[in-house]
Amino acid sequence: MRRLEFSVASVSWLALGLASCGEPASDASTQTTTQAVTASVTTGAGATGAAATTTAASSSVTSAAATSNGSTAATSTGTGGAATSSGTDSVTTAGQASVTGTEGTTTTGGGGATGSGAFPFPQNVEGEFCNYPNYDNAAVRAAYESWKEKVVSSEGAGEYLRVRKPDSGSVIGSTVSEGQGYGMLLAVYFGDQELFDNLWLYTKQYLNENGLMHWEIDPNGGVIGTGAALDGDEDMAWALVMASRQWSESPRIASYHDDAVALIEAMWDHEIDHTRNGMPLPGDTWGGADITNISYYAPAYYRVFGEVTGNVEGWNQVIETSYAIIERSLNEANGNADNGLVPAWCDSQGVPVVAFEGAPTHFQNDSTRTPFRVGQDYCYYGEPRALSYMQKIASFYAGVGVANIIDGYDLDGTPHPEHSVNGSQAASFVGPAAVAAMGSDEFQSFLDEAYLAVAGGGLDAGTIYYQASWEALSLLMLSGNFIEFPAP
Repeated sequence: MRRLEFSVASVSWLALGLASCGEPASDASTQTTTQAVTASVTTGAGATGAAATTTAASSSVTSAAATSNGSTAATSTGTGGAATSSGTDSVTTAGQASVTGTEGTTTTGGGGATGSGAFPFPQNVEGEFCNYPNYDNAAVRAAYESWKEKVVSSEGAGEYLRVRKPDSGSVIGSTVSEGQGYGMLLAVYFGDQELFDNLWLYTKQYLNENGLMHWEIDPNGGVIGTGAALDGDEDMAWALVMASRQWSESPRIASYHDDAVALIEAMWDHEIDHTRNGMPLPGDTWGGADITNISYYAPAYYRVFGEVTGNVEGWNQVIETSYAIIERSLNEANGNADNGLVPAWCDSQGVPVVAFEGAPTHFQNDSTRTPFRVGQDYCYYGEPRALSYMQKIASFYAGVGVANIIDGYDLDGTPHPEHSVNGSQAASFVGPAAVAAMGSDEFQSFLDEAYLAVAGGGLDAGTIYYQASWEALSLLMLSGNFIEFPAP
């Protein structure tokens, strides 16, 4: 398995359906930060796509914006997890920043490295398989700060923190396991250990008898959605593995690694259908139902889950079955053989199914995550089946054009918008569309345009929580910061 080179160190079916992000839209707040970044990053030999040296000009935008009052220059080199870097910082709000990449090191700086741990933000690791836009780390950081301001809350969290849904949920202001997963991912990649620990400790209060988080908690701490959801569980597990590599220890968590292993093994026992060749189930209460959600599939994660638990063969079978179902779901009968628009819910043969009353079957606000999750498997490991899928859906999106992407399509490509009206757009669609375009040179111009659209902010058609999360996650991926940290 190839490693990237581094510069520095039974929920009811109806209830589970409510975890979908198709909820009332609302206005997102805006935020402006002041910063300009110039970064020079050297990656391993053989890098292709965007140049290994990236220069990001200052920009003035609203919500995840950057306007210049200084600049940062940083050069990093290293391979195989080496943790050394040097940099100077000349912004008006901070002095020099120096990163040594050792455990526990905390650095700050207007445009320099921030956060604690072996791999402070930014890393900007450009793997050899994927292409990248001309990204600006200031915009990525601003998206994270905006996300924190909008959705991270101590209200109803006891002594911890939670990701709340300010304008959506079964109860307005609730927390879902999916959101906790997104929050832990963002916290570990920005080196925000305090937030990470608080999110995980909140989550651990709501582990069910299977060791998996109940999927929805009301604002006062009551469980209102029983049973687990695989997408949130696997994001939390990946984040815990990365946390074990980011920080060697925590004053509040006994062992990130042990918690990760326990969570992965609980998923293996309760959320993988071993009677159907390792088909991922939507959660731990779906029993023998022949129902799956392709947008939950995270093959890049599964490779690491196998390594961490010593169950490589088992998780490799999950990867094989995941790609087989994706391929079956794209066919002439559905009208999606060449466009990559997977159904929201389907069976093991890829046939769309109504999983619960009112469940969608078209490509919607959950399905949109598929090119992001599959794209990770190509960018990290060069998986050819991932590239094949990316090329299909990138071609579809390129034909639509960045400015015309809406938040929903029938499987044959007919527009089926949910919140994208009057020219509004959703970061949850444009961001993953950009990730799909990372796989091939032919989509470079689309990739550049889509990146700028997400980095510019304002793609908030839908719910505050979901759009803010996918703005930040997409920018992390597009800037080479959503990566697999190397094992010690």
